[in-house]
This record gives sequence, structure tokens and C-alpha cells, in this order.
Amino acid sequence: MKGFKDFLMRGNLIDIAVAFVIGGAFATVTTAFTQIVVELLAKLGGAPNFDGWKPFGMDSIGPFLTALVAFLIMAFVVYFGIVVPYERLKKLTEKPTETEPGAPTTEELLTEIRDLLKKN
Repeated sequence: MKGFKDFLMRGNLIDIAVAFVIGGAFATVTTAFTQIVVELLAKLGGAPNFDGWKPFGMDSIGPFLTALVAFLIMAFVVYFGIVVPYERLKKLTEKPTETEPGAPTTEELLTEIRDLLKKN
């Protein structure tokens, strides 16, 4: 039982649980926004709904295309609505890293010793 308790109390498990909860909430927001975009597209020139399309008598192609269009809209929203602004904000708030001189390499030390021996 101790191993099971340690597994449950591990930090990664809590992080994953929080990520799933936030991801579920975010999914509802992006789904709602996707629905808004689809409605706007429907008002402009017809909804991208292919559910009734049955080429070659196949019932699954139309719903697949509808799901694909919804996915592309959602991916567009996530990328341009979240990823791009996040990357810009990260660049603005990122502190410039100071380059500290590292320890000299073996070659540098040997070169320095050689040069000192030449002087003497």
C-alpha cells in the first residue's frame, strides 16, 4: 500500500490531473468559439456542414469532413488566439540571460601553460 500511496501523492500525477481539468474546461470554450465561427460562416455563405453528403453511398465521409473543418477552425483559434500571443508575451517578459564566463576548457588551460613556459 505504501507504493500505491507514493504513486498517488507523486507531484506529476497532481499536475496531470490539473492539466486534464483545465483542458476539459478549455475544450468547452474552444468548442463554443468554433460554433460561433461556423455560424458566422453559415451567415456569409452556408455552413460548412457535410453531414448529408454521401459520395459512393458512403455515410461516413460527410460527417468526417464536417469534423475535419471543425478541427481546422479549432486549431486555427488555438494557434492564433493562444500560442502566438503567449510566445510574444514570453519574449517581452523574458529576462536577458547574462553570459557568465565558464570554467576554462582543458585546451585553454594547456595553451595558457604553454605560453607561460615560453615566456620563462
